[in-house]
Amino acid sequence: MTHRCDALLVGAGIMGATLASLLKQLEPGLEVVVLERLPGLAAESSAAMNNAGTGHAANCELNYTPEAADGSLPIGKALAINGAFELSLQYWSALLQAGALADAAAFIRPVPHLSVVWGEADVAFLRRRQQALSATPQFADMAWSTDPQQLRQWMPLVMEGRALDQPLAATRVARGTDVNFGALTQQLLAGTAVRRGCEVSGLTRTAGGWRVHSSGGDFEAPFVFLGAGGGSLPLLQASGIPEARAYGAFPVSGQWLVCRNPAVIAAHDAKVYGKAAVGAPPMSVPHLDTRWIEGRRALLFGPYAGFSTRFLRQGSLLDLPRSLRPFNLLPTLQVGAENLDLVRYLVGQVVQSRQQRLASLRQFLPLANGADWRLAVAGQRVQIIKQVNGRGCLQMGTELVSSADGSLAALLGASPGASTAVDTMLQLLQRCWPQRLASPAWQQRLRQLIPAWGEDLGADPARLASWRQGVDAVLGLHHS
Repeated sequence: MTHRCDALLVGAGIMGATLASLLKQLEPGLEVVVLERLPGLAAESSAAMNNAGTGHAANCELNYTPEAADGSLPIGKALAINGAFELSLQYWSALLQAGALADAAAFIRPVPHLSVVWGEADVAFLRRRQQALSATPQFADMAWSTDPQQLRQWMPLVMEGRALDQPLAATRVARGTDVNFGALTQQLLAGTAVRRGCEVSGLTRTAGGWRVHSSGGDFEAPFVFLGAGGGSLPLLQASGIPEARAYGAFPVSGQWLVCRNPAVIAAHDAKVYGKAAVGAPPMSVPHLDTRWIEGRRALLFGPYAGFSTRFLRQGSLLDLPRSLRPFNLLPTLQVGAENLDLVRYLVGQVVQSRQQRLASLRQFLPLANGADWRLAVAGQRVQIIKQVNGRGCLQMGTELVSSADGSLAALLGASPGASTAVDTMLQLLQRCWPQRLASPAWQQRLRQLIPAWGEDLGADPARLASWRQGVDAVLGLHHS
């Protein structure tokens, strides 16, 4: 028997949960069904241990302001990510006020965001970044210091035992957060029909949309969203839409060092990001990260990158070879040949010894005791390989792919996806639900839920400050 619904979403992670929630808020009468292959919700990329916990706002992630070849420092990407995260905060606060989310403390906590660098060249880079960003209303409160006494107040464990024989600098944004996207996903999906243990095996075009074949039966819907993380590309390819032919995939795995000493965990209250090694993928920017997992403070360092042919942490070693097609084989080989720094970096990460990992940790935490830290597997990421002008290019970040008629959409790629979920799903609605989105009812409701939607956050500093103050009050974010 085929089950029919208005929207079928594949993957019970933060992306699918955000879209399901938005559709419910905008048109409560729609029947939305979510298919999830695993027994639990948000068990892959959205889980708190699987690299999705920063609350990306471009406060501290230096790879969002890369230095250009001409020496300039463009900040457009940082502003865009910061703005996207602001939309997420507004949406979550609106849902809390409406009772659609139950407990803010279960998924969001205030945690300062810091960037730290050492060495003359990197200190100069960080200073230029701070000057460029702090000149905008969005980052006006970004503090800068090279003063060891100030730095000890901001990050005592990072400074404890540190030799001050080279230039050292940090920036700090007090209005940072830690977001447990797994816990948030579970709250967003409350009241939504989720079919767990239901693995999709194929998709077929129908006169009215799509028939999706799964281990839990067949489903038909005029709209399908593939939000299955690393599992989205194989399903996109199975759909047969021409837009899928532009894409291949490059999987990257990860590991954390996780602190087991409660005294060390309690002494660090910040997300401290450094600068990525040459050739490192964005997910491997080193950071010493305060997180809240299952209501308890945790401390992680990493992630250490690795390589696996799986597209999901609980996937198959055949995922990568199965994704290769005549149209994406050459672009994939081109990416490998043109990104030898990345290949060498990943090989080096895979063969690292425990002592080498601890040496990396001690660049951030000079007095780290190896006995306090254990190695844990993090999430699996699948970076996009996209054909551009006939050649394969490795794309960092996320990308929304949709069919020409808007009946099917998929999200590919990795960081900063979770933090920008609301903005990304609004883009999806613009592409795939344009008539409904343009209706007065949807427009009015969106303005109630997300006042900053479509607005220039930097145009009115007083309005931005008012929005932020209201959001922080609702979410219980008291920044110090």
